[in-house]
Amino acid sequence: MKKISSGKVREIYEVDENRLMMVVSDRISAYDVILPVMVKDKGKVLNKISEFWFDFVKDIIPNHIITTKFEEFPEEFRTEEFKDRSMLVKKLKMLPVECIVRGYITGSGWKSYKQDGTVCGIKLPDGLKESEKLPQAIFTPTTKAEEGHDMNISFEEVCDLIGKDLAEEVKAKTIEIYSKCADYARSKGIIIADTKFEFGLDENGNLVLADEVLTPDSSRFWPANDYEVGRSQKSFDKQYMRDWLTSNNWDAENPTPIPEDVVNTTREKYIGAYEKLTGKKF
Repeated sequence: MKKISSGKVREIYEVDENRLMMVVSDRISAYDVILPVMVKDKGKVLNKISEFWFDFVKDIIPNHIITTKFEEFPEEFRTEEFKDRSMLVKKLKMLPVECIVRGYITGSGWKSYKQDGTVCGIKLPDGLKESEKLPQAIFTPTTKAEEGHDMNISFEEVCDLIGKDLAEEVKAKTIEIYSKCADYARSKGIIIADTKFEFGLDENGNLVLADEVLTPDSSRFWPANDYEVGRSQKSFDKQYMRDWLTSNNWDAENPTPIPEDVVNTTREKYIGAYEKLTGKKF
């Protein structure tokens, strides 16, 4: 099988002209660097969370999954290393836009708001506090950078890239999916502060949800029972690992070992998010 992409976490193989195999590794990245540790089972957790959400929003939008059943995979992928961490998916024409939606003001959005009252050029009400829920979720797309950072772009620029009608549809679907899932997650004790989606077009030009959905790698998950406006929040995602790297002045050029307890706590946070959302034991 031809490997056509090796990202920070995912490997993509071409099965044939219509199908791909997406495999989620146990690698973890932070600040655009793949860290020199593996988080055991992280790929399986991410794969299962995505599978759960794809199914949850299938009434809103079709998705790219053909099967997640191990016994239905091409023969080459019916080995232990691919089990529970892979999906056989349709090949799509992917849109060149990261569809980011923010329901709360945090991270780079908070930084920008403090400077001029806007997030990605969108004017927000005065007087918002850090981590506060926005009056309504906002669509803040970015480019897809092959390397380095994605760049913020305006909705008008998305229209220029993919056409106005498709841009309108993508924006509406992004907010609709986020709203449904955020309401559900809140009922399970998790606040989804923001997330990113990726869409593609199938052979008939229909919009299809692809890649990963609402995982702790593509979203900010906060424990609802600890949520408090006016400060940064604890999280179920890799923010814990990021915070450790920052507080220890970790340098990718000259990396010091990352302690086992930091890796294990990160693993527990991923598994905790899966179990809370799905109600299933990992």
